[in-house]
Amino acid sequence: MRTGTIAIVGKPNVGKSTIFNRIAGKRLSIVEDTPGVTRDRIYSSAEWTGRPFRIIDTGGIQLQDQPFQKEIQAQVEIAIDEADVILMVCDGKNGMSDDDSYIAGLLQKSEKPVVLAVNQIDSQERLMNIYEFYNLGIGDPIACSGIHGIGIGDVLDACLEAMPKDLAQAEYEGIHIAVIGEPNVGKSSLVNAILREERSIVSNIMGTTRDAIDTPFVKDGKPYVIVDTAGIRKRGRVYESVEKYSVLRAMSAIERCDVALFLIDGEEGIREQDKHVAGYASEAGKPVIIVVNKWDAVEKDEKTMNRFTEKIRAEFGYLSYAPIVYVSAKTGQRVDTIIPEVDRVYENTCRRVPTNILNEVIADSQVTTPAPARNGKRFRIYYATQVAVQPPTFVLSCNDPKLLHFTYQRFIENTLRGAFDFEGTPIRIISRKKVGD
Repeated sequence: MRTGTIAIVGKPNVGKSTIFNRIAGKRLSIVEDTPGVTRDRIYSSAEWTGRPFRIIDTGGIQLQDQPFQKEIQAQVEIAIDEADVILMVCDGKNGMSDDDSYIAGLLQKSEKPVVLAVNQIDSQERLMNIYEFYNLGIGDPIACSGIHGIGIGDVLDACLEAMPKDLAQAEYEGIHIAVIGEPNVGKSSLVNAILREERSIVSNIMGTTRDAIDTPFVKDGKPYVIVDTAGIRKRGRVYESVEKYSVLRAMSAIERCDVALFLIDGEEGIREQDKHVAGYASEAGKPVIIVVNKWDAVEKDEKTMNRFTEKIRAEFGYLSYAPIVYVSAKTGQRVDTIIPEVDRVYENTCRRVPTNILNEVIADSQVTTPAPARNGKRFRIYYATQVAVQPPTFVLSCNDPKLLHFTYQRFIENTLRGAFDFEGTPIRIISRKKVGD
């Protein structure tokens, strides 16, 4: 099921980013930091009252001609297009302005649900300031303070109440494959090449309201569904000129997929935005296959592929578990290797390790390589169990979770990868204090 998206808009310096960080921080505070994952802070996943959603921060819109204002407004328009609900933030300290009226007019034209938040209402004296914002004509203003967290729950309640009820996506049987990457790396070409290779195509069915196209097909009697993120855009807009928003177009497909094909342009090489797209897939806990496309156009010798692989490993250290496939969607070269790789990676992310074998491996690793002592104490694992798949998730019952240094956690992950085939899938490790210890 697709989760909803909330875009935060408003003029400059009204506290949009403060509210964004307040909402996103509740999630980010409980998610383990993975070294090397580049996060674009314009977006985040979040949760409220058990309901997950995505949230987008945007630059400030204003009537006065300022540097980069045209680019900022283009980005805001994209965010509005991507959003299911728009959260307009106004300044309750300084009052309503012409910029607020201009923005409200833009939002009314979008025909999207709008929630109006009046920020910086952090005292009873300022509460009366909200009433002038009724003049915007976009609904009842909600008093809040991003800095102090006052009223943020009311704002989120209103946003989720305004969320369209038809977000559910018809689920087709089979492994769901998301094709993600920067604009112009050949996502649609690769999808077409795969579907031409697998001739038993079931149908082309329009998917979510974001125009993502889900295409079910069958290979060797097994069902699959390709989600082409290249379809997640509006014709005639400025999407491709604002590269960072390729992330937004990928998010919906990533959250619904079982395996992500992360495309890199072999001819152009690795670009900074690649890290944003790949980082979100890693953070979402999805298996990843790195697909280097346009390999036919690369001038190469016998060492070119090895050099490119080394560069990928250096730039994407957090995807060290992801297999790399070199293909040409244009010529069809090695495209037939992708689906077997998808099968293998999907099997690995669904893998369950018997508890007795898991604990033997963990116990042996502690004997051969005990955790380093910290302040005279040493991290000890008493018992391990696998609590989930997709991705494989392990809980370590230990003496003190605070003693687990990230380097030793990485050692445990590498130990598990060495003992069991988890290629292509991230692994999550959670440490918990043993009850009664």
